[in-house]
Amino acid sequence: MADTYDLIVLGSGPGGYVAAIRGAQLGLKTAIVERELLGGICLNWGCIPTKALLRSAEIFHYMQHAKDYGLAAEKISADLEAVVKRSRGVASQLNKGVTGLMKKNKIAVHMGTGVLTGKGKLTVTDAEGKKTELAAKNIIVATGARARELPFAKADGKRIWTYRTAMTPPEMPTKLLVIGSGAIGIEFASFYNDMGADVTVVEMLDRVVPVEDKDISAHLEKALKKQGMTILTSTGVDKLEVTPAGVKAAIKGKDGKVSEAEFSHVIVAIGIVPNTENIGLEALGVKTERGHIVTDGACRTNVDGLYAIGDVTQPPWLAHKASHEGVIAAEAIAGKHPHAMDPRNIPGCTYCRPQIASVGLTEAKAKEAGYEVKVGTFPFIGNGKAIALGEADGFIKTVFDAKTGELLGAHMIGAEVTEMIQGYTIGKTGELTEAELMETVFPHPTISEAMHESVLAAYGRVLHI
Repeated sequence: MADTYDLIVLGSGPGGYVAAIRGAQLGLKTAIVERELLGGICLNWGCIPTKALLRSAEIFHYMQHAKDYGLAAEKISADLEAVVKRSRGVASQLNKGVTGLMKKNKIAVHMGTGVLTGKGKLTVTDAEGKKTELAAKNIIVATGARARELPFAKADGKRIWTYRTAMTPPEMPTKLLVIGSGAIGIEFASFYNDMGADVTVVEMLDRVVPVEDKDISAHLEKALKKQGMTILTSTGVDKLEVTPAGVKAAIKGKDGKVSEAEFSHVIVAIGIVPNTENIGLEALGVKTERGHIVTDGACRTNVDGLYAIGDVTQPPWLAHKASHEGVIAAEAIAGKHPHAMDPRNIPGCTYCRPQIASVGLTEAKAKEAGYEVKVGTFPFIGNGKAIALGEADGFIKTVFDAKTGELLGAHMIGAEVTEMIQGYTIGKTGELTEAELMETVFPHPTISEAMHESVLAAYGRVLHI
């Protein structure tokens, strides 16, 4: 006989485990299936441990510039092994935390590989090959995604890395090539550059972090070059050849000419592939597009009782989007009536140095959508707290609908902007206009005052520039 539940969640990443918790809170008898580690990729091999690495690199950077703050620090060095050990410790601590949350909420945990075997049916095969049959009226697929690899040069974990090896490197790169300048690529480029590697970033599109506002991209490229990185845009990699000394790369530039360069290591960060294979979707007739499961506003698939959330579905592929979808799906299953998520209200953060954060439409996308816009910018050099911190490099840009005052988008680059973007996200979710934002009192002295000034700037009322 199969173990029977009200809800089974396949995958325990930030979408899956949150969906399970919310389901249990709503009185559903809930089980979760995980083939590796509770918490999934984000907690164990993504969002959290990378931030631990970046924090170490940030502190190392500040120690090297102690004299800028009236301090003295001598014989500064970095221990990569210790840095990685700390990062893995952070991930381990949080993995234990998720394990505790499962117990607290009385969620049954089935460790093993789960496969859908029919409507409302799932088989779990554990590491020893033992099979357990599970059944539920509702199943949420939260199997996430994995790194996309180059077809002509598979990652070997030695010289050619994906993010997973880059987090637990076998050695410190001396000359590093990063292919792709999205969030993952730029974060690792920033980390290894601060740790002392000679870093080159190659991006096929015409600017780095291409999903961001073009002004943010331009500012970041200038900052990264100032830090010593080589940035090659409108450029591709035609070939990678592993040699005894490293990796030989054939790089095709803007002019179409191919040149060769040698690197000690390569990180491939060219996107993700959804984990939709071999989990039984085809037999059930689940609709997909480019491998990603198609869902409606309540995360329902085209198969009754089957839901999908997170990176296995449509973009944006972000942990917080997955978590929110987990809540939406669980509430829909429990008979509630959750609001569909508006992708324009999902913030994005990149934890390079300087940090990037954004929500909503870029200026260009707003104009393409037919809006008449009012745009305000405010530089960190006009903010007292940023100057006091020694972090005066950066700016904030806000985009408004000129007719209604609706906040269409906000784009930030500089110190701690990943912690501040939520202010604008609340504004967008609450459908605030420029009037409410202008009337909001921002504390002094804080970097967040630059958010206020950016809004004022859009309407010709800026105070400190």
